[in-house]
Amino acid sequence: MTDEAVLHEPADDPALIASLRLALVSGVGPLTRRELLRHFGSAEAVLAAAPRELLEVAGVGPTLAGRIVRAVEEVDAESELRLCREQGLQLLTDESPEYPRLLREIPDPPGVLFVRGEVQSNDALAIAIVGTRHASNYGRQQAERLAGESARAGLTVISGLARGVDAAAHRGALKAGGRTLALLGSGVLNIYPPEHRELAEQICQAGALIGENPPRSRPMSGTFPQRNRLISGMSLGVLVVEAGHRSGALISARHAMEQGREIFAVPGRIDSRTSHGCHRLLRDGAKLVESVDDILEELGPLVEAAPQDDGRLIHHPAELQLNEQERAVLEAIDVEPTRIDDVAVASGLPVHRVLATLSVLEMRRLVHRVSGTLVRRY
Repeated sequence: MTDEAVLHEPADDPALIASLRLALVSGVGPLTRRELLRHFGSAEAVLAAAPRELLEVAGVGPTLAGRIVRAVEEVDAESELRLCREQGLQLLTDESPEYPRLLREIPDPPGVLFVRGEVQSNDALAIAIVGTRHASNYGRQQAERLAGESARAGLTVISGLARGVDAAAHRGALKAGGRTLALLGSGVLNIYPPEHRELAEQICQAGALIGENPPRSRPMSGTFPQRNRLISGMSLGVLVVEAGHRSGALISARHAMEQGREIFAVPGRIDSRTSHGCHRLLRDGAKLVESVDDILEELGPLVEAAPQDDGRLIHHPAELQLNEQERAVLEAIDVEPTRIDDVAVASGLPVHRVLATLSVLEMRRLVHRVSGTLVRRY
């Protein structure tokens, strides 16, 4: 990565420094930051505000107001910027065009992301695969298999680099030659657990390590539940492979539900404690998953089309399942009612094959019959 690509704004840009400085103030979490920006309009204005003005913002008390006022002297944002340049890290603020669109949608998006590797536009087609750190052989095998299937289908696999299911999911995506992103509770230069350093390096080559904490931050118990909202927030859905009643994977599932994401679960042995969380999710309405087809069939249309390496634009994850003939028919159909005869001409297929293919596309909820002779895309 070139030096110019490390930071997408000049290193001395006051707005960038202010955004980073505010994000580094202890006690300014995503929700408080949102309220501060709503009240003052910019991070620069927040840092220039008087204590009495800061106290007008919900969630800001005298202690936090004092920290914000002293931040210009006490929070060394410039050093963090230099570290990013030296280590080849991307620093994305929520104003950056590269900031993941899906993450903008959640109620408490981080103001700053530190990225080691590269986040791409096609990562909008992503599925999170999470589960217990104490995975059984069955759990690791299923996580790796389903991650491999997802990667081969064209989905980016997201997880948390933890022991057990998370590591198996990352490895499955890597073995399949796909993309994978790891959302960390520590800094992206402080890998936890330490035995996953080699895996982390592999992920950087086929995706990215991403964190909201400064790059050298140590792992702390409170940062991992916070991290889980990012795992679900960057995904279209969350697949839980193995989880006990108190598993952190269930926190990701709860975040997914609150963020409007799909929830999936893999069934396990009824006499295994690591199956209890998945079975509870299934009883509560999670989609049972045996293969990646179960995931693709459940995911709804994308708000914004995701570009693929071959130049295609994907409007619905189910399009990843299509063969060449099915894609040709779908691409010949507009969002406005389209005559079936015109579809046949545009796709170069005889009408009887177009009709048969339309039945498949209808079952996958990609097209809708308007009448006997008209069809349109969803």
